[in-house]
Amino acid sequence: MKGDYQDLVDEISALLGAPATLENRDFRLIAFGAHDSDDDLAMDPVRTRSILTRQSTADVRSWFEGFGIARATGPVRIPAAPDAGVFRGRICLPVRYRGIVQGYVWLLDQEPGKPGPEPAALDAAMDVAQRIGVLLAEEAKAGADLSREFLAVLTAGPGWPQDMAVAALRAALGPGGDGLHAAVCVAPWPGEAPASVPGAAAVCVVPRRAGGEPGGAAGSGAAAGPGSEPAGDPALAVLLRLRSTDALAPALAAVARLLPRAAEATGTGGRAASGAGTGGGVGATTTAVARGVTAGVADPVRGLADLPAAWEQAVAAARAAAAQPRFGPVAQWSAIGPYRLLATLAADPVDDPAARTLLTPANRELARTAEVFLDCAGQAGRAAAALGIHRQTLYYRLARVEQLTGLDLDEGEDRLLLHMALKASRLA
Repeated sequence: MKGDYQDLVDEISALLGAPATLENRDFRLIAFGAHDSDDDLAMDPVRTRSILTRQSTADVRSWFEGFGIARATGPVRIPAAPDAGVFRGRICLPVRYRGIVQGYVWLLDQEPGKPGPEPAALDAAMDVAQRIGVLLAEEAKAGADLSREFLAVLTAGPGWPQDMAVAALRAALGPGGDGLHAAVCVAPWPGEAPASVPGAAAVCVVPRRAGGEPGGAAGSGAAAGPGSEPAGDPALAVLLRLRSTDALAPALAAVARLLPRAAEATGTGGRAASGAGTGGGVGATTTAVARGVTAGVADPVRGLADLPAAWEQAVAAARAAAAQPRFGPVAQWSAIGPYRLLATLAADPVDDPAARTLLTPANRELARTAEVFLDCAGQAGRAAAALGIHRQTLYYRLARVEQLTGLDLDEGEDRLLLHMALKASRLA
């Protein structure tokens, strides 16, 4: 497939008499034409970085998208901007398939005052770009075609059923199955899986279960565990290809595109997110997400043997993002702290006798006081400041908490029990 892209890029370069580069819609380099010019301006910082690192920065992407390339159906001329690292103007050929942008072909424009490519040559190049769009769309669709094998891995019981499911998915993926991947969970997810997700090796919808072990058969009667979807709703599972363990940008970019889609379908409305979560260094992707739609990203895994465990991580991170706004709307498993353990608890409401009364609606303020106090490591001054109350008010409330729970907040194990119960109640 990569050879096909290279041949088509070379064809465009020959048509227009300029070296061309092909990037997908996330500005990740796919192929580039040979460059034998002595013009130093041709290899400006933006083009050099794209070729050397095989991707562009978020700022560069935003700058180019400001010229309307994602909506364009024909060539777009972009002027030089030395301050932005673009020493020579660009010609962008949008790569589309059935009206959906799949990527971009980039060429260096002629210097000011010199004639650019003839309209007929640009039309011919756009025809080649359409052929590229077909290939990119087919590659993306291939991931959706593996939904049955992917779902089998996530729902098979432990032992030989899971081993067989992993082997089937590995065979379907071919050599790519031994590469680096990240599992992503988006929940709740209404309807069918999207036809394509950029960079995905496979996608599927994991249906709601009546019960069962994580990834196990429904209806077994066991309590839901770490692989259960948040709040029992269907979840979208995505297996994304990665270049390296510290290059999660493709996973996060894909999630940023999926959240608004889930928001629109669920009809929950949207809110602006200036970042994709404060936990885990998720980054500063700007997107509109729905209140209540969250996503989790697992630690990268090489090969498929650890994929079931990675899915559990992704689901746990999505549950944590729903429970704690400071994690969401997108949370990485590596950044959710104690929720790594708490997410393995049953999804049913917490019913520990000590916390039962405290967790009723009538005692919501006392529960919040206790949680903030414990979050502050039992430091009364910090807790009172965080709550905006006087210390004496804090002490009074804590005394009421001890009366309702029968716990002694001077005892470490009692504090641990109450803290776990309060945090776990957020996940229910």
